[in-house]
Amino acid sequence: MIKRSLGMLWLLLSTSFVFAQHYEANWASLNKRGIPAWFNNAKFGIFIHWGVYAVPSYAVVGPGGYSEWYWYNLQGTKEGSHQQVQAFHDKNYGKDFSYERFENQFTAALFNPEQWAQLFRRSGAKYVVLTSKHHEGYCLWDNQQANTSWGHSWNAVTGTPKRDLLGDLTTAVRKEGLKMGYYYSLYEWFNPLWLKNRQQYVKEVMTPQFKDLITRYKPSVIFADGEWEMSDTAWQSPSLLAWLFNESPVKGEVVVDDRWGSNTRGKNNGATYLTSEYGSGMQPGVIWEESQGIGQSYGYNRMENADDYKKSSDLILMLVDIVARGGNLLLDIGPTADGRIPVIMQQKLLDMGKWLDINGEAIYDTKPWKADRQWSNGKRPEVKEANYMANYSVAQLIRPSQERAHIELFFTAKAGAVYCFLPGWQPQVVIRNYTPPRGATFSILGCDKPIQWRQQGNDCVADLSALHPGDVPNDMLVLKIKT
Repeated sequence: MIKRSLGMLWLLLSTSFVFAQHYEANWASLNKRGIPAWFNNAKFGIFIHWGVYAVPSYAVVGPGGYSEWYWYNLQGTKEGSHQQVQAFHDKNYGKDFSYERFENQFTAALFNPEQWAQLFRRSGAKYVVLTSKHHEGYCLWDNQQANTSWGHSWNAVTGTPKRDLLGDLTTAVRKEGLKMGYYYSLYEWFNPLWLKNRQQYVKEVMTPQFKDLITRYKPSVIFADGEWEMSDTAWQSPSLLAWLFNESPVKGEVVVDDRWGSNTRGKNNGATYLTSEYGSGMQPGVIWEESQGIGQSYGYNRMENADDYKKSSDLILMLVDIVARGGNLLLDIGPTADGRIPVIMQQKLLDMGKWLDINGEAIYDTKPWKADRQWSNGKRPEVKEANYMANYSVAQLIRPSQERAHIELFFTAKAGAVYCFLPGWQPQVVIRNYTPPRGATFSILGCDKPIQWRQQGNDCVADLSALHPGDVPNDMLVLKIKT
């Protein structure tokens, strides 16, 4: 009885210590927090880039062709695309048409947050990240700092939509059982106070605005961005994160990315998850997330056509590749100015959801196996870890070639099971240098036919040759080894 009482006392004391943990405003202390486990277990989230840039919805198609950068490109401050953006703008709106006048056409008149949220749930995503404010400074909620610092209405509630777009979507997303998060740009390209006095901007706009967003809407994720203009100390990021982890209403659940200063990306994986953007991603051992659009742009780009959008099969392949290496996929959509998600994007998400309905157990709550992928014989192509514009294509790496090796299989694991993903049909699946434990059983997810296997030297061979087209549920099959 005494031992039991002492044990309960120790449990209470240790629990109290965890909740009483105080983080100082420095990375050494912040990194002790760790990243709440729900995030890396979720694996798949939806990114939404929506703002005034959805009105012109224009970018030059290609790497880095981001329509949400329209205003910046129009000002001639980004190399490469200024002339084309300027020509488009002059022709369609006139040389004297200022960017801020686009706000009158950002109506969100057809915005149906319930329909959006249902689509996200059906896609198989577990969390959603909306641009609360991009670099243009326009807020999707009723924020005072947005209006006072610009000297005119520059948020969706006092502006043209006359609606709390962020709040309405947050309510709908949570109703569908998903977690809600926000992208938040630390800086604003042309905010008058930012251009005049950066430290005053941090003190009078960015900091109170950030706290307003967190306190009102209680996000599960914060995706900070626009950090590259100053160091973390200039942004006062450690102090802001200390407030977030110590005092905010989401101090226990919230997850934050690594973009808090020009010196922070790829670091501080105790406090932040690492970000990769059209990159090759990272390897198991760190918590990371790859973000990409279904097309090339994050915001809706009217110049993209069907061939510029990824195939549904390639999106599924991308998810599998990322999860096998321990990462999350944050897949972006760009709604229109009147509040519609383009049908082509909806279809891609539904295709992913259909696949995840069958194979989700091999994705959610999994960890990397001892090998994340298996290569064929031959010279492997060099794949460098890179977090930005890496020209990495897993769709190319699975294609057989006489010049190089290709990826044959991907793997994930959880307690009691190993999952083997087949990028293409294989009547005989050879898992090299693997011996299943005694009593292991093999099956294809979504198929009730038993799968025979045998040990062949150091390799395990699963026989799928008895399966017929109607037996298998989709192109990307998952072989489950129940251990």
